[in-house]
Amino acid sequence: MWLSPQVIQSIPSLIDGWMMTVALTVLGAIGSLIWGHIALAMQLAPLAPVRWLARLYISFMRGTPALVQLFLVFFSLPLVGLGGRPLLAAALTLGLNSAAYTAEILRGNLRIITRGQIDAATALGMAPWRIATRIVMPQVIKSSIPALINEFTILLKTTPLASVVAVTELTYAGQMVIARTYTSSQIMLMVSIGYLAVVLPVLALGKHLASAPLAATGRS
Repeated sequence: MWLSPQVIQSIPSLIDGWMMTVALTVLGAIGSLIWGHIALAMQLAPLAPVRWLARLYISFMRGTPALVQLFLVFFSLPLVGLGGRPLLAAALTLGLNSAAYTAEILRGNLRIITRGQIDAATALGMAPWRIATRIVMPQVIKSSIPALINEFTILLKTTPLASVVAVTELTYAGQMVIARTYTSSQIMLMVSIGYLAVVLPVLALGKHLASAPLAATGRS
């Protein structure tokens, strides 16, 4: 048999680690989109201090190692009464780190919005918030899908950092199994397959979304 009995017995542990990796990726991606949109809005704010704050946040997140950010978040949570929550620290760090890149991806794709579209929507009596939600952001998000999918795959491959705060994600689960079974190649191959099982559907979904027509927007 290709898989040793010890490895087969360890499959449930790997599945648990895989599920934790998926959870971290999903939570991180949600946080990335939320904070990325907030950071983008702050960069476009009319108040200069708000724009400077957004640029400072993005520069800090892009200019410092994610591991340092994870320790900073993990050791800061007890100050607000949320100590002893490594999963929360890991998810927050992944989301905040990725959000800096998401904000820049979205900002870069704002160039596809022409002044004529804004003027036409204004002439039709659309409120600024409706122009943003019905005209600007749907086009920006659609054009950003390939880069966002790439960012989320990078986020997935960053999840092993969570192991340093005792979150048993897929890679860490694999390491613990190797320590018990001494079957490095088999376990690492299974770990790799686990990551591919997440990445490939995400890539396929991203390709489908990128090729799908943009839904028409109305005034209602």
